[in-house]
Amino acid sequence: MKTRLEHDSMGELRVPADALYGAQTQRAVDNFPISGLRMPREFLRALGLIKSACAGANEQLGHLAKAQSAAIRKAAARVVDGEVDAHFPIDVFQTGSGTSSNMNANEVIAALANGSGKTKTAVHPNDHVNMGQSSNDVIPTAIQVSAVLAVRERLLPALTHLRKTIDARAKELAKVVKTGRTHLMDAMPITFGQELSGWSAQIASAIERLHDTRKRLRRLPIGGTAVGTGINADARFGSLVARHLTELTDVKFESADNYFEGISAQDAAVELSGQLNTLACALMKIANDLRWMNSGPLAGLGEIELPALQPGSSIMPGKVNPVIPEATAMVCAQVMGSHTTITVAGQSGNFQLNVMLPVIAYNLLQSIDLLANVSMQLADTAIAGFRVRTDRIKDALERNPILVTALNPVIGYEKGAATAKQAYREGRPILDVARETTGLSEAELRKLLDPAALAKGGIHGKPGGGAG
Repeated sequence: MKTRLEHDSMGELRVPADALYGAQTQRAVDNFPISGLRMPREFLRALGLIKSACAGANEQLGHLAKAQSAAIRKAAARVVDGEVDAHFPIDVFQTGSGTSSNMNANEVIAALANGSGKTKTAVHPNDHVNMGQSSNDVIPTAIQVSAVLAVRERLLPALTHLRKTIDARAKELAKVVKTGRTHLMDAMPITFGQELSGWSAQIASAIERLHDTRKRLRRLPIGGTAVGTGINADARFGSLVARHLTELTDVKFESADNYFEGISAQDAAVELSGQLNTLACALMKIANDLRWMNSGPLAGLGEIELPALQPGSSIMPGKVNPVIPEATAMVCAQVMGSHTTITVAGQSGNFQLNVMLPVIAYNLLQSIDLLANVSMQLADTAIAGFRVRTDRIKDALERNPILVTALNPVIGYEKGAATAKQAYREGRPILDVARETTGLSEAELRKLLDPAALAKGGIHGKPGGGAG
């Protein structure tokens, strides 16, 4: 490999000849050959946006020459667009402040700015690109900016699509009655529409939680510099950077009221991770419901038939598995594990600085991407296309002894229990057994035990309140 000689405050070092970065980045590459994992694209985009906003603010404040600012902003735009991602080689598992990634951005942007040939004065990575900044406020700001943008652009649209898909199927299946289940055991009837409405409400709540959390993520610690005091930064710098970021992203960012919180702690990131963890619980519940409903097709519940996407076995011909719900469940498990990582990392703020910032960024953005991707797949490839097996559902309903619950107000709990047990024991429809044990006419029983009416709740099919 051809190399060139670079230097930094620690001395000289050889770097790849065609690299846009310099000695500070190369030291980190040499020091952290740990995982091969790189900082996510969304994070690099956020770094570019922040460097551009900082240059604009410093120019506006009169601290940075117009030509230098323009060159930095033009170079930062290339970072934002992902043109130079190959020049960000530093491992996720690096210095806990993310200083190496900040220096990497400074060096790449300076090299691009100087390469334009339009600046009368050379752009220095630290003196100009990093003016008024510290890694200690840049990296927490990058975490928050990248997370806000990823939630807005990827996750919320995916969840909105998932909810619309669920609602469309719920409307379509609003009158299809099935056996409800509690403890995985037969319970009172419910419609498919009612069951899916529960899924829809879970996703709606997740969307609401994400909107609420974003309010705190938009309060940025940039301007706090090294320890939160704002040393070497103009007092107006943080607010101006937030304003420039708002113009660049169309997201209303603002300067944090307290820089010490934003630099020393990662509570907003942990909060967002908690919301992602809750969403993962919701998606896993939906995925497992689909798997159970699809189970069989002969020896399981067999209520629905998911779209056949691929052969399910290398040895059992004709077997088809619920692969999308399974993939969803694995994504949820990964997100739950990442939340544990972020939780541990979030409490690693010692005095004035959190020292697990890169791993927070990596796991947080990975969780957002995974949940967005799998939500789209779950909607389009599983929920939108499952077929209801009405014959199986009807047969299970007719043989469900728990329907006797509707007779409690008429015959009492004990006689109802005896009737249900007899129906279980003899394997007969509850209507046939109730005709013998209750003294009620078949017409009365058919009215009282009508599954569609019972799915409406209340007494004798009349809408009522909550269930016990």
